[in-house]
Amino acid sequence: MLVNEKVAVEHGLKIDEYKKICELLKRTPNITELGIFSAMWNEHCSYKSSRLHLKKLPTEGKKVIQGPGENAGVIDIDDGDAIVFKIESHNHPSFIEPYQGAATGVGGIMRDVFTMGARPIANLNSIHFGSPQHKKTKNLLRGVVHGIGGYGNCMGVPTIAGQTSFDSSYNGNILVNAMTLGLVKKNKIFYSKAAGLNKPVIYVGSKTGRDGIHGASMASASFDEKIEEKKPTVQVGDPFTEKLLLEACLELMAGDSIIAIQDMGAAGLTSSSIEMASKGNLGIEINLNKVPCRETKMTPYEIMLSESQERMLIVLENGKEELAKKIFDKWNLDFAVIGKTTDTKNIELFFNNEQVANIPVDALVENSPMYDRKWKKSKLPKKNKIKRDIINKLKIKDILKKILSHPNICSKEWIWQQYDHTVMGDTIQKPGGDSGVVRVHGTNKAIAATVDSSAVYCWAHPLTGGKQVVAESWRNLISVGATPIAITNCLNFGSPENENNMGEFVECVEGIAEASKYLKFPVVSGNVSFYNQTKEVGIKPTPSIGGVGLIKELEKMITMDLKETNNLILVIGKTEGHIDQSLFARVILDEKNGPPPEVNLFNEKNNGLSLLKLIEENFIKSAHDISLGGIITALSKMCIKGNKGVHLKKTKSLISEIDYLFSEDQGRYIIEINPKDIKEVTKILDKNSVHYEELGVIIKDDIIINEKTKLTIDELKSYNTNWLINYMS
Repeated sequence: MLVNEKVAVEHGLKIDEYKKICELLKRTPNITELGIFSAMWNEHCSYKSSRLHLKKLPTEGKKVIQGPGENAGVIDIDDGDAIVFKIESHNHPSFIEPYQGAATGVGGIMRDVFTMGARPIANLNSIHFGSPQHKKTKNLLRGVVHGIGGYGNCMGVPTIAGQTSFDSSYNGNILVNAMTLGLVKKNKIFYSKAAGLNKPVIYVGSKTGRDGIHGASMASASFDEKIEEKKPTVQVGDPFTEKLLLEACLELMAGDSIIAIQDMGAAGLTSSSIEMASKGNLGIEINLNKVPCRETKMTPYEIMLSESQERMLIVLENGKEELAKKIFDKWNLDFAVIGKTTDTKNIELFFNNEQVANIPVDALVENSPMYDRKWKKSKLPKKNKIKRDIINKLKIKDILKKILSHPNICSKEWIWQQYDHTVMGDTIQKPGGDSGVVRVHGTNKAIAATVDSSAVYCWAHPLTGGKQVVAESWRNLISVGATPIAITNCLNFGSPENENNMGEFVECVEGIAEASKYLKFPVVSGNVSFYNQTKEVGIKPTPSIGGVGLIKELEKMITMDLKETNNLILVIGKTEGHIDQSLFARVILDEKNGPPPEVNLFNEKNNGLSLLKLIEENFIKSAHDISLGGIITALSKMCIKGNKGVHLKKTKSLISEIDYLFSEDQGRYIIEINPKDIKEVTKILDKNSVHYEELGVIIKDDIIINEKTKLTIDELKSYNTNWLINYMS
């Protein structure tokens, strides 16, 4: 095929980018070379619109072993152990083909983790759908959930936590973000940097097919009316093969054969070979005739751009080929020596004894475009004038019923029941709590993990929203007794070519950076997903934050279920009555304007560390952070989990009762303590200048809010549990 500007544009390249390619090569690229450039220079692989701003994120810390730049981040959890983790998007594929899109998203993130030598021990997800009334939402939800469960369950990795939300901005572009944690010994971590000359380059795993070609490019484009035509770009997963690949790789990793290893994810053989060569400042020569293919007459272009799943690229030590082959033969996987490392610093491809591509690696990586896009700074919205005459007429029971049954608050048990969350036998807190928790096998310590996002806050004011979502992750880890260590992020936004969308991205990143730095909660891995829009309509800005923390002693783990009658309930953190952007404002008052709640990072840190101190001293019986829906929503969930009621004291707050119960001020927790410990608990809180209020006392069956409002636990359960079950039936 003759390559020209028109063909380049069809590959997703801008005309000026095509001209730059010709300048770098000092000639016109052939079609295979153009395909390689289009894959490496698209948004998904090159981060050309985001790299400039991602540099603002703090990436170092005492516990950080590996930050961004590898397949996943790595943190130290003591005793020679480390946790490898990352979150990634598979948004576009999941909208086009929900089951396979979600399934291969899970498969891809697990490969990122075990590529580094870690055995996956837990999966999480953050999934976002359009309005429940939209014609596609139910089928998309069903397909995605089945895809996540289908792949993770077959791999034998528990799904321990997640987040699901609904919003009309996702009607034409759902979000599917998958996260995996893996366990590895610190001295057995593997990296993707190629080293040495004339080292054999090995292809292992499944055969290469025509599925997923242009998958990375598709992920870097907006949807249009031709969406159905994009189905061939969606990869097809085989979890049983991935399980074999996992075991084979870990068996080979037990020895000293591997120099470098990289999974074939986005852009397949193209990105894996080029990234390994670039990191090692080497060249790689590949004979494409030796690549195992499952379809006949595949061209070099197709072989290089295929995103067939369950494949790895390995640089081996010389003389280790037979040893490696025996292992992969044993696991019934393809194994082929397809090339070698060179000193040319070029990627050189041969097919049918002819050179079909010869590209300097630097041209693909170091010289890839980096844009300083125009962006608009957002203004903090003015506070709404609260409609007091309307609020005064409202009944707390009616409000709570609507809030607890709201799609974004209601129990997601229908979803997580379809995931195997106990396989491997180390899950000690299942989905539905503040964080999922898994035991580090054979030890008395555990890892807590959570995934959070808040599109509404980020849409209202991106800078504040970015800070909030990090703080939410921090609180969710602390609520189960874990010391927060680090985060991963998946940044989901509309087109970066739109100034408003780009502004949302820039300010969210600045907010994430500010909170991460202050809380000493560094970003060790992540992913950017742009072009989440249909035609010109983008999603609400949705940065997903995956947080990981350590519980040093299993006995110190905290759950949210209320434990004993007559125990006291306290609120940690001050309630100012912030109603704007709350669920109460949007659902009850139909008010969607106004600023999100302020994030005071000093209070977040101080309140959180003080709570950890109380947990360490064994004063806390249960705990739950206060977020969406406010105090009464958080307390209701604790009542439901523990099958206990609470008699609330009359608040001494100067704000109205409804404001107090339903506002979404940040930095707050609800805790349960024994009455005999009240003096010691308040002593610690007073010493640390932490604001607290006594909320009430645990009783047997009911929530009594004032002497006028009484709800049974069964009523709370019916409000909270029925919506999703009924919706999906």
